[in-house]
Amino acid sequence: MVESALLPAGSDPGSAELEAEQAFLAEARAALARMHLEVEERDVPLIGGEDNDERFTNEANERAKRQRTLALQDLPDVPLFFGRLDYEAGTIEEIDRIYIGRRHVHDGSGSPLVIDWRAPVSVPFYRATRSDRQRVLLRRRYGFSDVAELSGFEDEPMIGAGETDQADAFLRAEIERPRTGPMRDIVATIQPEQDDLVRAPLHPSVCVQGAPGTGKTAVGLHRVAYLLYTERERLSRGGVVIVGPNRSFLSYIRKVLPALGEVDVRQITIEELISRPATAVDEPTAARLKSDARMAAVLRRALWSHVVAPTEGILYSKGSQRFRVHDYQVAEIVAALRESTRYAPGRDALAQRIAHAVLVLMEQRGESPDDRVQNAVARSKPVKALLDAVWPRVTPEQVLHRLLSDAEFLAQAAGDDFTEDERAALLWQKPARSWKSAKWSAADILLLDELTDLIERSSGSLGHLVLDEAQDLSAMQLRALGRRGRTGSVTVLGDLAQATSPWAAGPWERVLGHLDKPDALVVELDRGFRVPDQIINFAAKLLPRIAPTLGVPRGVRTVADALSILETDEPSFTDALVSACRSALTGQGSVALIAADNQITQLYDALTAAGLQPALLGTTEDEMDTTRLVCVPATLAKGLEFDSVIVAEPTRIATAEPQGLQRLYVVLTRAVSSLQIIHATPLPAPLS
Repeated sequence: MVESALLPAGSDPGSAELEAEQAFLAEARAALARMHLEVEERDVPLIGGEDNDERFTNEANERAKRQRTLALQDLPDVPLFFGRLDYEAGTIEEIDRIYIGRRHVHDGSGSPLVIDWRAPVSVPFYRATRSDRQRVLLRRRYGFSDVAELSGFEDEPMIGAGETDQADAFLRAEIERPRTGPMRDIVATIQPEQDDLVRAPLHPSVCVQGAPGTGKTAVGLHRVAYLLYTERERLSRGGVVIVGPNRSFLSYIRKVLPALGEVDVRQITIEELISRPATAVDEPTAARLKSDARMAAVLRRALWSHVVAPTEGILYSKGSQRFRVHDYQVAEIVAALRESTRYAPGRDALAQRIAHAVLVLMEQRGESPDDRVQNAVARSKPVKALLDAVWPRVTPEQVLHRLLSDAEFLAQAAGDDFTEDERAALLWQKPARSWKSAKWSAADILLLDELTDLIERSSGSLGHLVLDEAQDLSAMQLRALGRRGRTGSVTVLGDLAQATSPWAAGPWERVLGHLDKPDALVVELDRGFRVPDQIINFAAKLLPRIAPTLGVPRGVRTVADALSILETDEPSFTDALVSACRSALTGQGSVALIAADNQITQLYDALTAAGLQPALLGTTEDEMDTTRLVCVPATLAKGLEFDSVIVAEPTRIATAEPQGLQRLYVVLTRAVSSLQIIHATPLPAPLS
């Protein structure tokens, strides 16, 4: 937060008012410690007995206690409050001053010491202006040291004379405060357009198109915290899941929600959500085609092709009586059921309808059969034999193995959706001998997931799903995610200009359609708070090539010497990078060296040999916790921020993959304070 040096003279260290505020912080911390201890020492009432329901209730109570204990744990490096509002007398019952923080804290009698930032009474902290002060007399913001010691404050009067740019100065100071380690929350500096999204209702779903540095990831995380505050009981039934692009990204954001008091949110990759490991790797063309939305129709046709017209009816015997259901009657039943339900329930329904037809014949002969008789007929050998012939049992693996092994079957299922060349690329070159021995790629697993849902409807019970960097998700990934959030809502976060995967689904309307959330609200954030204007403008030279329909984002900050470009020759290139990293480390905050994936290890070794002790992102989950200098493969840079960034050989990044210019756009927009580009090869044409 804001350092005391940036604050007004009234908050000088040692002033009586600052000492009073520090004493109040100590009181609030002591109160939180009491709240934590009370929960920790509270006995959970246990229900006796071995009944499953009773055991479930006891386990749920114990789990609720553990979660509440974790939520009340004081984090020593996280300030308990960050702001204060002084209201007109009588605005809030008998309270005319509230402290706003990351969680609610009360004294022993229940009176609030700190109000949760999500509470309605806290809204004016983010929304009040001098023209619409919402009965606020004064807004105070606090500055803290890196160890959460209150070091100063800044007052913004809502009436009378006052500076008009204090809020902007506070925002700038907070953004430019040196950072190391994982991402911090932005709860003290949420801007009005961000606050609109954070506090948006659970329904409809929300899609945020956010340019680099607009804080879209932070908005999504704070929205989760807000929704858990306002809809906790509703969301607790299905749970909340955040899906990120990779483990490095999830490690980077992992501390934001716990700092806001929310500890029961799963943060995983889509591969972990699907919960089936890949054991094979596709060729790039096959992976792209399998990820295409057209595959959904192909899979549906492949599955339903197993249902065939009956060639004969059934003859059911009961004692000396015979009951015949003719083939044309069975054909009518099959036609009525075909694709009107999922595959497995359809098979079960076919058995019941055939059995019902037999019961009608029984009734016509004067019998009075009941449901037990109908169920017995449905399970009888003649009916089972007909089902196996007309509507056989299948598994997802059986269907997909046949589809990828049998060229004729694939051509039949594909119809006009895929060309002959595309079908050839989809077929396995060396098919497994059976579906039981087949090895499945990551793209195959999504196809199996689709088939599983076509055979038997999945529950789709998640309460809320957050998809970050969603512009890179394929149609089949989105469909899999949509099935899991079928009954809940979604927050979609991304930037179409940063779409780097060859299977990216495309515009947001298409993304939302695959998620089955076509009514979602699409909102654009185009004010880049975190990336200096000079850097945004330089990177934006790529937009006409990579995202011509998007406008140029606006940077709200300019930073002296934010951008520098150094051209060197090949022999001096590595020495120049080492020198740049060494120089960046003389300043404060985090430093990243970003390079093409096939170059980063070599540069990491060079920095290590020079004694700089860098970390290499992607090797463990806590690389950014252990050192200020991190070597970042270009493919893992998305979503991360660093104070200083050195980019090596942009052209090598741009030419490493088909979406290389999009990848370069991502890389160039990771710096919060300074970006230095070092190259021996000429820059890509749009940047030169």
